[in-house]
Amino acid sequence: MKSAASFLAGSAFGGLAFIAIASLAAAETADPHLAKARTAIAGLGQALKNELMVAMKSGGPVAAVQVCKTIAPAMAEASSKAMGLKVGRTALKVRNPANAPDAFETRVLEDFVAKIAAGGDPAKLEHAETVTENGQKLFRYMKAIPTAAVPCLTCHGSDLAPDLKAEIDKLYPSDQATGFKAGDLRGAFTVTEELE
Repeated sequence: MKSAASFLAGSAFGGLAFIAIASLAAAETADPHLAKARTAIAGLGQALKNELMVAMKSGGPVAAVQVCKTIAPAMAEASSKAMGLKVGRTALKVRNPANAPDAFETRVLEDFVAKIAAGGDPAKLEHAETVTENGQKLFRYMKAIPTAAVPCLTCHGSDLAPDLKAEIDKLYPSDQATGFKAGDLRGAFTVTEELE
Protein backbone atom coordinates (compact mmCIF):
# COMPACT_ATOMS: atom_id res chain seq x y z
CA MET A 1 0.00 0.00 0.00
CA LYS A 2 1.18 3.53 -0.77
CA SER A 3 2.14 5.93 1.95
CA ALA A 4 0.32 9.24 2.12
CA ALA A 5 3.47 10.99 0.89
CA SER A 6 3.91 8.72 -2.13
CA PHE A 7 0.22 9.03 -2.94
CA LEU A 8 0.37 12.81 -2.92
CA ALA A 9 3.53 12.85 -4.99
CA GLY A 10 2.44 10.39 -7.66
CA SER A 11 -1.32 10.38 -8.00
CA ALA A 12 -3.80 12.16 -10.21
CA PHE A 13 -4.48 14.36 -7.19
CA GLY A 14 -1.29 16.27 -7.88
CA GLY A 15 -1.39 15.91 -11.65
CA LEU A 16 -3.18 16.93 -14.80
CA ALA A 17 -6.42 15.10 -14.01
CA PHE A 18 -6.85 17.19 -10.88
CA ILE A 19 -6.20 20.41 -12.83
CA ALA A 20 -8.72 19.49 -15.52
CA ILE A 21 -11.39 18.62 -12.96
CA ALA A 22 -10.66 21.77 -10.99
CA SER A 23 -10.90 23.95 -14.08
CA LEU A 24 -14.26 22.48 -15.03
CA ALA A 25 -15.65 22.96 -11.54
CA ALA A 26 -14.43 26.56 -11.37
CA ALA A 27 -15.93 27.40 -14.75
CA GLU A 28 -19.41 26.39 -13.61
CA THR A 29 -20.02 29.41 -11.39
CA ALA A 30 -19.16 33.07 -10.99
CA ASP A 31 -19.32 32.85 -7.16
CA PRO A 32 -15.65 32.52 -6.18
CA HIS A 33 -16.38 30.75 -2.87
CA LEU A 34 -18.67 28.22 -4.53
CA ALA A 35 -16.20 27.70 -7.37
CA LYS A 36 -13.36 27.15 -4.91
CA ALA A 37 -15.44 24.65 -2.88
CA ARG A 38 -16.51 22.73 -5.98
CA THR A 39 -12.92 22.64 -7.20
CA ALA A 40 -11.67 21.24 -3.90
CA ILE A 41 -14.36 18.58 -3.79
CA ALA A 42 -14.01 17.59 -7.45
CA GLY A 43 -10.30 17.00 -7.04
CA LEU A 44 -10.61 15.16 -3.74
CA GLY A 45 -13.52 13.03 -4.93
CA GLN A 46 -11.84 11.91 -8.14
CA ALA A 47 -8.50 11.25 -6.46
CA LEU A 48 -10.13 9.23 -3.68
CA LYS A 49 -12.16 7.20 -6.16
CA ASN A 50 -9.00 6.48 -8.18
CA GLU A 51 -7.10 5.34 -5.10
CA LEU A 52 -9.97 3.11 -3.96
CA MET A 53 -10.26 1.47 -7.37
CA VAL A 54 -6.49 0.81 -7.51
CA ALA A 55 -6.62 -0.69 -4.01
CA MET A 56 -9.62 -2.84 -4.90
CA LYS A 57 -7.85 -4.19 -7.99
CA SER A 58 -4.51 -4.81 -6.29
CA GLY A 59 -5.55 -6.00 -2.83
CA GLY A 60 -9.32 -6.28 -2.73
CA PRO A 61 -11.76 -4.64 -0.32
CA VAL A 62 -9.49 -5.03 2.72
CA ALA A 63 -6.87 -2.89 0.94
CA ALA A 64 -9.55 -0.33 0.06
CA VAL A 65 -10.50 -0.01 3.74
CA GLN A 66 -6.85 0.74 4.46
CA VAL A 67 -6.97 3.55 1.87
CA CYS A 68 -9.94 5.07 3.66
CA LYS A 69 -8.17 4.75 7.00
CA THR A 70 -4.79 6.20 6.02
CA ILE A 71 -4.75 7.83 2.59
CA ALA A 72 -8.15 9.57 2.57
CA PRO A 73 -7.44 11.76 5.63
CA ALA A 74 -4.07 12.77 4.13
CA MET A 75 -5.78 13.60 0.85
CA ALA A 76 -8.36 15.77 2.61
CA GLU A 77 -5.64 17.54 4.58
CA ALA A 78 -3.58 18.18 1.44
CA SER A 79 -6.62 19.51 -0.40
CA SER A 80 -7.47 21.74 2.56
CA LYS A 81 -3.97 23.22 2.65
CA ALA A 82 -3.75 23.63 -1.12
CA MET A 83 -7.11 25.38 -1.35
CA GLY A 84 -7.07 27.36 1.90
CA LEU A 85 -10.24 25.60 3.08
CA LYS A 86 -11.28 22.83 5.43
CA VAL A 87 -12.29 19.91 3.20
CA GLY A 88 -13.59 16.56 4.40
CA ARG A 89 -16.25 13.89 4.29
CA THR A 90 -19.12 13.28 6.67
CA ALA A 91 -22.28 11.20 6.94
CA LEU A 92 -25.23 10.44 9.15
CA LYS A 93 -23.82 6.91 9.55
CA VAL A 94 -20.05 7.28 9.85
CA ARG A 95 -17.34 4.66 9.76
CA ASN A 96 -14.68 6.97 11.22
CA PRO A 97 -15.95 8.89 14.28
CA ALA A 98 -13.61 11.77 13.34
CA ASN A 99 -15.94 12.37 10.36
CA ALA A 100 -19.10 12.80 12.49
CA PRO A 101 -21.24 15.70 11.26
CA ASP A 102 -21.60 18.96 13.13
CA ALA A 103 -25.05 20.58 13.52
CA PHE A 104 -24.88 22.32 10.13
CA GLU A 105 -23.80 19.14 8.35
CA THR A 106 -26.47 17.08 10.10
CA ARG A 107 -29.18 19.52 8.95
CA VAL A 108 -27.95 19.47 5.35
CA LEU A 109 -27.54 15.67 5.29
CA GLU A 110 -31.09 15.22 6.62
CA ASP A 111 -32.32 17.62 3.91
CA PHE A 112 -30.47 15.55 1.28
CA VAL A 113 -32.15 12.37 2.59
CA ALA A 114 -35.58 14.04 2.35
CA LYS A 115 -34.88 15.21 -1.21
CA ILE A 116 -33.78 11.71 -2.26
CA ALA A 117 -36.93 10.24 -0.68
CA ALA A 118 -38.95 12.72 -2.75
CA GLY A 119 -37.24 11.51 -5.94
CA GLY A 120 -34.22 13.80 -6.07
CA ASP A 121 -31.04 12.64 -7.79
CA PRO A 122 -28.37 12.25 -5.06
CA ALA A 123 -25.60 12.91 -7.59
CA LYS A 124 -26.97 16.43 -8.14
CA LEU A 125 -27.56 17.44 -4.52
CA GLU A 126 -25.46 20.26 -3.13
CA HIS A 127 -25.93 23.01 -0.59
CA ALA A 128 -24.08 26.32 -0.11
CA GLU A 129 -24.68 28.81 2.66
CA THR A 130 -22.92 31.65 4.46
CA VAL A 131 -23.29 31.25 8.23
CA THR A 132 -21.88 32.73 11.41
CA GLU A 133 -20.53 30.23 13.91
CA ASN A 134 -18.92 31.33 17.17
CA GLY A 135 -18.69 34.89 15.84
CA GLN A 136 -16.89 33.75 12.65
CA LYS A 137 -18.46 34.30 9.22
CA LEU A 138 -18.07 31.09 7.18
CA PHE A 139 -18.93 29.84 3.73
CA ARG A 140 -20.21 26.26 4.07
CA TYR A 141 -20.70 23.89 1.15
CA MET A 142 -21.76 20.25 0.91
CA LYS A 143 -22.02 17.88 -2.04
CA ALA A 144 -23.89 14.60 -1.63
CA ILE A 145 -22.06 11.30 -2.10
CA PRO A 146 -24.50 8.73 -3.50
CA THR A 147 -23.98 5.04 -2.82
CA ALA A 148 -23.03 3.30 -6.05
CA ALA A 149 -23.58 -0.44 -6.47
CA VAL A 150 -19.91 -0.82 -7.46
CA PRO A 151 -17.66 -0.34 -5.58
CA CYS A 152 -19.50 1.22 -2.59
CA LEU A 153 -21.68 -1.73 -1.59
CA THR A 154 -18.67 -4.02 -1.25
CA CYS A 155 -17.73 -2.21 1.96
CA HIS A 156 -20.94 -0.35 2.80
CA GLY A 157 -23.68 -2.82 1.84
CA SER A 158 -25.45 -5.45 3.92
CA ASP A 159 -23.49 -8.53 2.82
CA LEU A 160 -19.82 -7.98 3.69
CA ALA A 161 -17.23 -10.74 3.23
CA PRO A 162 -16.06 -12.16 6.60
CA ASP A 163 -12.42 -11.00 6.17
CA LEU A 164 -13.61 -7.50 5.24
CA LYS A 165 -16.01 -7.34 8.18
CA ALA A 166 -13.18 -8.42 10.51
CA GLU A 167 -10.88 -5.68 9.13
CA ILE A 168 -13.58 -3.01 9.47
CA ASP A 169 -14.33 -4.15 13.04
CA LYS A 170 -10.60 -3.97 13.85
CA LEU A 171 -10.05 -0.51 12.32
CA TYR A 172 -13.44 0.99 13.20
CA PRO A 173 -14.96 -0.66 16.29
CA SER A 174 -17.87 1.83 16.28
CA ASP A 175 -18.64 1.48 12.54
CA GLN A 176 -22.14 2.56 11.53
CA ALA A 177 -21.54 2.73 7.76
CA THR A 178 -23.07 -0.52 6.49
CA GLY A 179 -26.52 -1.56 5.33
CA PHE A 180 -26.66 0.88 2.41
CA LYS A 181 -28.38 0.21 -0.92
CA ALA A 182 -27.46 1.64 -4.33
CA GLY A 183 -28.86 5.15 -4.60
CA ASP A 184 -28.85 5.82 -0.85
CA LEU A 185 -27.08 8.87 0.49
CA ARG A 186 -23.71 7.53 1.63
CA GLY A 187 -22.61 10.90 2.96
CA ALA A 188 -21.27 14.19 1.67
CA PHE A 189 -18.14 16.10 0.94
CA THR A 190 -18.03 19.15 3.16
CA VAL A 191 -16.14 22.43 2.83
CA THR A 192 -15.72 25.31 5.27
CA GLU A 193 -14.07 28.58 4.32
CA GLU A 194 -13.42 31.43 6.74
CA LEU A 195 -14.62 34.69 5.21
CA GLU A 196 -13.37 37.28 7.66
